[in-house]
Formats: sequence, structure tokens, C-alpha cells
Amino acid sequence: MLKFLLGAAVGYVLGAKAGRERYEQLHRTYQRVADHPAVQGAAGVVRARVEEVVKGPKESSPSANGSAR
Repeated sequence: MLKFLLGAAVGYVLGAKAGRERYEQLHRTYQRVADHPAVQGAAGVVRARVEEVVKGPKESSPSANGSAR
């Protein structure tokens, strides 16, 4: 546990030294990547697939909901 706390303290100090400028640089890079058309397209595909999985099979298909005998 002591090693963990020491590591956290060292990480905090080093992160504080990097300061706001480094944070802003990382944030700008993230925004550039997130706003890229290829990333937006991939996110749309993933979003559609997740919605499809969450909603389950379409209700209009009798075999999909198990009502066909």
C-alpha cells in the first residue's frame, strides 16, 4: 500500500509540473482527433450497431420474436 501511495504522490507532483499548458495541448489534440470526419464516421457506425444490439431483433419479423410455430 505504501508503494502505491508513493507512486500516486510522485505522479501527482510530475503531473502538476506539466501544468495547464500540457493539459491544453492534450485537449486540443483530442478535439482534432474527435472532430476528424473518419472518426465521426466510425463513431456513427458503432453507435448504430450498439443501438441495434440493445434494441434486439426487429419486432416485425415473426421468427425473430419467437411467435412463429
